[in-house]
Amino acid sequence: MNKPLDKPLFPPYLALFFGVLAISTSAIFVKLSDAPSPIIATYRLVFSVVLTLPLLFWNRGAIAEIVRMPRKQWLLCALSGAFLASHFLLWFESLNYTSVASSTVLVTLQPLFAFIGGYFFFGEKLRPLALTGGLLAIAGSFVIGWGDFRVGGMALWGDILALAGAATVTGYWLIAQYIRQYLSSFSYTLVVYSITSVILVAYDLAFGYSLTGYSAANWGWFFCLALFPTLLGHSILNWIIKWLNTTTISMGILGEPIGTAILAYFILGEVVTMPQYVGGLIILAGIYLFIRNNQTSKGVESGEPTSPPKKLA
Repeated sequence: MNKPLDKPLFPPYLALFFGVLAISTSAIFVKLSDAPSPIIATYRLVFSVVLTLPLLFWNRGAIAEIVRMPRKQWLLCALSGAFLASHFLLWFESLNYTSVASSTVLVTLQPLFAFIGGYFFFGEKLRPLALTGGLLAIAGSFVIGWGDFRVGGMALWGDILALAGAATVTGYWLIAQYIRQYLSSFSYTLVVYSITSVILVAYDLAFGYSLTGYSAANWGWFFCLALFPTLLGHSILNWIIKWLNTTTISMGILGEPIGTAILAYFILGEVVTMPQYVGGLIILAGIYLFIRNNQTSKGVESGEPTSPPKKLA
């Protein structure tokens, strides 16, 4: 049974902006750490769960909600956790073979998958101008990373991993769009992050990655990954997906390369090129055009949720 929806206490589009700003730090922290990619992903989620658990003392209702979750919701949360774990493993590993700009651009191509998933699972149809804005923003992403793309060697492998990461994270958002109509943001986030942590730890043990012995700096980067791009990024997006759909959130995330490129300039010393300036402006124009003409997230104005898909309801 669907719960009555309370209107959002904070403007969803403004929350989307801050969420995307927070996740823009992710690639930077990954680059700064010299730990193996699976370990970085593991402790990002483990620390996120550790930081979230104390909040149960102020949200006792979440415990009862989690205990009462039906089997279907548990299965969907498990699948969502598997998608999220795969996304982190694929994307973090891609950064070992290609640059921050190239990897981030490809992993943020998730709107392409979101357009398809939104249509087949939720019956969402975009206005022509909204679709044009989406494609324009995607084109801007390619402009940003154009000079960094490679057509062979290990860089190509990194690009393939990043693109696979885009597909898996879209699966994560599509499940969230459905289940958040029935489950609170806190409960959903805690359950999925916990499941993702278990999957990642199991992966580490299965492939012989050590869970200990890392430098103090690495532990600091793990903590930063948990706090900023996860709890202040992904968790915010998990909250607003009750009002904004997967396609809209995926479009917003296209702004991530802009924030990442700026941070990479100041922190990693990577040069911000003219294509990155131009691509950033194209992305912003595309996102604006999309949001201006998008009908699939009209629940924001009315305070009503996006509709659950008929195929899963």
